[in-house]
This record gives sequence, structure tokens and C-alpha cells, in this order.
Amino acid sequence: MNVKDCMNRHVIAVAPECSVAVAARLMARHNVGVLPVRSRDGALCGIVTDRDMVLRCVALNRAAEETAVSRIMTTRVAAVAPQATLSQAASCMAKEQVRRLPVVEGRKLVGIVSLGDLSHRDDYSVEAAEALSEITANVKNL
Repeated sequence: MNVKDCMNRHVIAVAPECSVAVAARLMARHNVGVLPVRSRDGALCGIVTDRDMVLRCVALNRAAEETAVSRIMTTRVAAVAPQATLSQAASCMAKEQVRRLPVVEGRKLVGIVSLGDLSHRDDYSVEAAEALSEITANVKNL
């Protein structure tokens, strides 16, 4: 099975020039913790997480209304093609220590696939569990 068969095609994304405050409101409205950042032509140019907002904006006393997403986003983004297998996606998630991967065709963002998407597929639930185990391996109990 390929990524295109289980990815979410309805991706909420933000433009790099949008403010962090706008991105935070989008995250709250759609109950997500990550937003792909895409340019006007639809190309993926970064990703911003709720953690990025806290560490790179709030903790530094930057004004969220005045700070552009481009100033806090991560520009090195792991992504997969729609034709990638679910096993390849799970391996990429484990290697990059992420729970969600943007799906890119050419340079354009066409979807997003998550560990949750993989875990709902009986054939790939083991890969999803292994990826989650690798992602959380460095997390220590408090």
C-alpha cells in the first residue's frame, strides 16, 4: 500500500509571511500541533509546530502578532512522495523522529500522513508501533 492511499489530502497549511498568532489560531481551530508552511505556488518550504512557537517566539518574548512564521519554522523538512510505501513512510518517521510527514509531489504539498494513519492499517500497525518506539526512545520519564 502506498502513502497516497491513506494520507490526509485536506491539509491546513500556513504561508511563511503569516504571523505566528495566525498560525496558532489555525492550530487551535483545527486541533493540530503542526502546520506545513507552503509558498504561494504550493511548494512546501517549511513546517511549524506548537513547540516551535513556544521555544522560538514565546520564550524569547517575541510578539506573536508581529513575528512571521518564516522566522520560527523549521526549513529542513522530511517528506515523502505519494508513491512511497507505508513501510518507507514509517521508516522515515522513525529516522527523523517525527509523527507526521508532509506528502510532496514535485515540490508541491499534496497531503500529510501520520503515525495514526499508519496505525489504522492492520498490515502496518507493527511498523507504526516500531516507529513510535524509536521516536520516543529518547524521552525520559519525569
